[in-house]
Amino acid sequence: MASIKIKFRPSSVAGREGSIFYQIIHARCVRQLLTDYKVFPTEWDERRSALITTPASLRKTTVLAIRECVRWDMERLNRICKKMDMRGIEYTSDDVVDEFQRYAREYSLFNFMEGIIVRLRLDDKIRTSETYKSALNSFRTFRCGEDIMLDSMDSVVMESYESWLKKRGVAPNTISFYTRILRAVYNRAVEQEIIEKRNLFKHVYTGIDKTVKRALPLAAIKKIKVLDLTFSPVLDYARDMFLMSFYLRGMSFIDMAFLKKSDLKDGYVVYRRRKTGQRLIIEWTVEMQNLLDKYPCNETVYLLPIIRKNEINERSAYRNAGYNINHSLKKIACMVGVSIPLTLYVARHSWASAAKAKGIPVSVISEGMGHNSESTTNIYLASLDTSVVDRANQIILTSL
Repeated sequence: MASIKIKFRPSSVAGREGSIFYQIIHARCVRQLLTDYKVFPTEWDERRSALITTPASLRKTTVLAIRECVRWDMERLNRICKKMDMRGIEYTSDDVVDEFQRYAREYSLFNFMEGIIVRLRLDDKIRTSETYKSALNSFRTFRCGEDIMLDSMDSVVMESYESWLKKRGVAPNTISFYTRILRAVYNRAVEQEIIEKRNLFKHVYTGIDKTVKRALPLAAIKKIKVLDLTFSPVLDYARDMFLMSFYLRGMSFIDMAFLKKSDLKDGYVVYRRRKTGQRLIIEWTVEMQNLLDKYPCNETVYLLPIIRKNEINERSAYRNAGYNINHSLKKIACMVGVSIPLTLYVARHSWASAAKAKGIPVSVISEGMGHNSESTTNIYLASLDTSVVDRANQIILTSL
């Protein structure tokens, strides 16, 4: 096992700060690992090889921060040595220094997450890469752009991040969205044996709150369906895409946008969810065909009139279409007296709600929506109309 010590080198200029460095000794080979940490001689205890400060010191905060960085560095160096010892191969002090410097280059949170994002894009998991990028941007803003080493992350950092998000008025589910992504990144680093597992997230929220009801009853869907929108092709198109999502068992808009003509064969749509990769089969009905017949045949390989031109940025086209449709749906909601924010995603919730109201088992609804588990489906159903429960309660109260 290598010997690692913290050392202080005073400045040759009187009154100037000296430098902290690490001395690594292994197999009688001595190497020095320089740092950027600067302290005054009065802030260094030679006998204990430790940084010191006084309550009245103006540099107390700075010295304490350097002390924390040194602690993390020492833990990292000791972990590197321990790992090399466990491998049972010969190594030198130079190897320890090289590994430490490589870690500093590659295993910061920002660099590690950027690497994951690139791999997700290469695997065509574009939406997932975007969510990871969103979480990274949020955490980077919290850190004021200052990166952090993976092994320097702790529960204090995560609690501070959660508190920062709350002060900015971020919703609990959005906070959970960010912290769960960071947890996934951290766990991936643990799996790759870059860091040792610690419970960083035990004091921050990683659950899912019940959301405000986003499902429409069938009566509201019917109002939207029969609404006369001949005067506005833009609103008519938005209504059609909303209904198409509903008809297709609450198909997500990204799956609708990238649904290919070749996916429709022998009266069935066969596709894989872009989010989970799950293969789904949906019967192509008269209602779906009637909507599709309203529009000229798409000149692209795609079935629905969402991405309509070749040689364009398909991702941008899908996003712009979704934004415009959701904007139009807000106007349609006002026209039919719907109070909830009407979006394409409401069609997905509404299909689940309608299925439950018709007595369809949760397991069947889950399969129909392409969920990986019934627990995900239950999140949708948890926010449905409580009128059934209210009526049951009234019956009980009346019988008293």
